[in-house]
Amino acid sequence: MIDFHYETNFKLSEEDRYAAWITNVCVSERYSLGELNYIFCDDTYLLNINQQYLQHDNYTDIITFDYTVEKVLSGDIYISVERVLENSVTYDVSFDEELLRVMGHGLLHLMQYKDKGEEQIVEMRAKENEKIKMFHVEQ
Repeated sequence: MIDFHYETNFKLSEEDRYAAWITNVCVSERYSLGELNYIFCDDTYLLNINQQYLQHDNYTDIITFDYTVEKVLSGDIYISVERVLENSVTYDVSFDEELLRVMGHGLLHLMQYKDKGEEQIVEMRAKENEKIKMFHVEQ
């Protein structure tokens, strides 16, 4: 089950389309879907979570809490819409494209993809690009 929650004025325009894409991403990596929550928020909301749960005192675009068991994907994915907007300007891509990247990034973390070293970052970016392309394919 995929649920979208909004702690800011932002709202996905086509929740069903995003849910279908997320499901397809899971299937493409041989995962089944458990309980997945996307929580869209602002910088302050996500900073509070970062401080409270991770003891980090910095802004970030995404925080993922992983509850996956074996190949049943479950978790809470918090996304700062403000960071996504700023990153879209920084990287000269559309907001929608950057949003897909961040949403996919959280999913990939739940699938045990990492991004700490250079090799892992290259693999993560390739997977993000692969999954973004899936969104643009007719469901």
